[in-house]
Amino acid sequence: MHHNPIFIENLSYTYPDGTHALREINLSIRATERVALVGANGSGKSTLLLHLNGVLMPQKGEVMVGENLVKSKNLQIIRNFVGLVFQNPDDQLFMPTVWEDVAFGPMNQGWRGAELQQRVIGAMQSVGLDPHIYAKRQAGNLSGGEKKRVAIAGVMAMRPQILVFDEPSAQLDPRSRRQLIHLLQSLPETQLIATHDLDLALELCDRTVVLSEGRVAYDGQTEKVLSDRDFLLDRGLEMPLSYSRPYCAIDHAPKLPL
Repeated sequence: MHHNPIFIENLSYTYPDGTHALREINLSIRATERVALVGANGSGKSTLLLHLNGVLMPQKGEVMVGENLVKSKNLQIIRNFVGLVFQNPDDQLFMPTVWEDVAFGPMNQGWRGAELQQRVIGAMQSVGLDPHIYAKRQAGNLSGGEKKRVAIAGVMAMRPQILVFDEPSAQLDPRSRRQLIHLLQSLPETQLIATHDLDLALELCDRTVVLSEGRVAYDGQTEKVLSDRDFLLDRGLEMPLSYSRPYCAIDHAPKLPL
């Protein structure tokens, strides 16, 4: 695995309507790091993620993935290196069965036969899906948490070195969210997790990058920034629920004499 799989230097991007989505982003992520990317709506999170596997191309600055600059001639290598898991798994699941969904990526890489079967089985097992139970099922009949696992398995089957998640806990019930956290904790790949779920960021990531108006406003220890109420409020964010103790009447009741 490359020791410094993501390196971004002075990245800027402006949409055709004039919106400045990214402004001189500088960011480096080391191998096996699990980094949270947080920010209010419109801060630039999704735009940044889409640069990591060439859905968007840099207008100014550079994005390097492993040893390769993000440019048109390198897109196949980059998309094998970076696995992007979208917020809504329905955007990634479109084949008749779970097996075919998971196999789609490695088949497009050219794998067939026993190697393809090994990749699909291994990917499904890595996300806790028993191939004997799920292989022939239709993704449309699965729960939200199961769909998310299938989407991740489809990316894992391509054996990327970097996993990029866009709002991975969105639309999940509490049990499925907890299962997802355990899954992400178990995966050894480098991970960049864009999320509004700051409790998830606190539990999963030692490092957090805060985007605000297209700029990096903070890059450092997760606990430090997520416990700074004023900093978060100034950037349209709120503290994690685990840090926010609700008002409780009993705390303010008069003390009884002993």
